[in-house]
Amino acid sequence: MAVSYVDESHLEAEPRGARARTRKLMLETAIALMQQGETPSVSGVAEAAGVSRATAYRYFPSQADLVGAVVEEALGPILGWSSDSQNASDRVEDLIETTLPRILEFEATFKAALKLSLEQWAAREAGTLGEEPPFKRGNRVEILQSAISPLKKTLPKKQFQRLAMALSLTYGLESVIVLKDLWGAGENEVEDITRWAARVLVKAAVSEAAQKRRALEKSRAQRGA
Repeated sequence: MAVSYVDESHLEAEPRGARARTRKLMLETAIALMQQGETPSVSGVAEAAGVSRATAYRYFPSQADLVGAVVEEALGPILGWSSDSQNASDRVEDLIETTLPRILEFEATFKAALKLSLEQWAAREAGTLGEEPPFKRGNRVEILQSAISPLKKTLPKKQFQRLAMALSLTYGLESVIVLKDLWGAGENEVEDITRWAARVLVKAAVSEAAQKRRALEKSRAQRGA
């Protein structure tokens, strides 16, 4: 989930320490509300935090800005994930092991953000979204592409992209929703299934690429004979 940039130049008149405290208070309040399943408005967070609406909107001009900042805060270490391994399968497994607990911890927050995304989509389709800035998602794309980056030398660009897209079906909030809400899986089972599915996908992509290379080499050898 990508987060909109908020221009804070209009806050310069306020002491830096006070700005940081006010922003932190609003984020903590918004996180608490979203962890309860709410998708709060800027004015709703302002009221809950005891901050004036005018002040709140100076920090977060729209609901999308507010929810985006909360999501970034909830993602936390996920955004900084990296691995020294040059084995794509190991990297994907490390990504899941390292970050899935965080996704599960803030499941309610991410569901509230997803709700906003779906509501905006419906409003956009109906032509009623107006000037409300869109809430954008997409950090998963960069994270998964980074996880399988060693395969850039092995897989053709199209197959590399296909693998990243397939992995996005097994990693993230939506797969957690399917496994927990539809299948009734526990958190340990969610992690086990996610890791298994990811390993299968990576192995299949590598195997398919190797088969195609062998077939191509065989065809070239036969033409040259």
